[in-house]
Amino acid sequence: MSGSSGDCNVQPTQEIKVYKKRWLILTLFVVYSASNAMQWIEYSIITNIVVKYYNVLDYVVDMTSMIYMITYIPLIFPASYLLDNFGLRWTVIIGALGTAIGSWLKVFSVAPDRFWITFCGQTVVAISQTCILSIPARLAAVWFGDNEVSRACGIGVFGNQLGIAIGFLFPPMLVPNKDTYEIERGLQRMFYIVAAITSVVLILILIFFKSAPPLPPSSAQVVQREKSESNKDVKNFFNSLARLCSNRGYLLLLISYGINVGIFYAISTLLNRLVTKEYPDSEEDAGRIGLTIVCAGMVGSIVCGILLDKTHKFWLTTVGVYVCSLVGMIIFTFTLDVKIYVVYITAGILGFFMTGYLPVGFELAAELTFPEPEGTSTGLLNAVVQLFGIAFTPLYRYLLSIWEDFWANVALCCILAVGVLLTTLIPNDLRRQKAKA
Repeated sequence: MSGSSGDCNVQPTQEIKVYKKRWLILTLFVVYSASNAMQWIEYSIITNIVVKYYNVLDYVVDMTSMIYMITYIPLIFPASYLLDNFGLRWTVIIGALGTAIGSWLKVFSVAPDRFWITFCGQTVVAISQTCILSIPARLAAVWFGDNEVSRACGIGVFGNQLGIAIGFLFPPMLVPNKDTYEIERGLQRMFYIVAAITSVVLILILIFFKSAPPLPPSSAQVVQREKSESNKDVKNFFNSLARLCSNRGYLLLLISYGINVGIFYAISTLLNRLVTKEYPDSEEDAGRIGLTIVCAGMVGSIVCGILLDKTHKFWLTTVGVYVCSLVGMIIFTFTLDVKIYVVYITAGILGFFMTGYLPVGFELAAELTFPEPEGTSTGLLNAVVQLFGIAFTPLYRYLLSIWEDFWANVALCCILAVGVLLTTLIPNDLRRQKAKA
């Protein structure tokens, strides 16, 4: 079949079946995604401790988080090609293998003069992330029925958020801000635990994870399968990219989505500095506030996924959640210096909508770009997110250094307001819904 809009109206004749194994596949992916994502913020959330032990600049510690964003951009296109042409299984195996290798490298980095080894391990784990972020929308579409896709995508994104939550919570608990010996023991304990977890996850994936069920689970997936079977080459991959780049609604979503998630990345990376500046000696509070943001976001992801499955109001939900993200950021800005317990509450409100927005954006992208492969559309979406994250993190750091925290956060609110405006301009063109009609 061609990639024209006429594809959306093809009536499938192939048998459709939803398999029980879909929940095992989704659960494995959630654990796999979490095992990688928990390493993203594990250094930044204890920045002051890492600086003290390895005797490096805090900017270098920030780079352990930003390397996730930097490596994603050039590697997303090979990763998307891998996903579109070799399927979910091989993509996930490669990602899980890289995550385990990077985790074991860090085990050998416990010495004050071995920061370069820990950074190499972090880079390998970061590269492996390219085999994760584009998966939820594809996995949901390939394994789940028409009325479960958005929910499954939300649960898939939940895995990434679960990992970030673990990364916020446990490093401050495992690595105490004490003398060098105690810090060294804490780092060693943390690295061994993570390496063991990622190794077990790799083994489970090798045994149980499959690319796709024998029969498609939905009418939209019938169309997708027929199209993908006739378009498995590099030329058609780049033709798909060209069509995405000429889709006005998708381009608007790229920018608005990048703004929202890029700001979340900046806040997460610099949360230790933000909290400890207002509340000295509060490393563990910084981790728990980060945990609150992400846990609230996990709830938001699932709630939004259920809402989308029941209403199919993709555009309206996207706009509504984005507006609420802006409101949450405004509340967070005005309450940061009140009381620490108030920060927990306002951070939870911010997290519910800002990180709850992640699967909503994925699903709207799938609607706007159908029948293009979800791996390509979400991969490009995530590449733009990394660009915005790379831009906003140093910008936020600079604003925090020259302004009060309040005005730095006001600047982020203004940027989010631009994202709201761009989101309202996205056309309500739900192509995947038309294929189901």
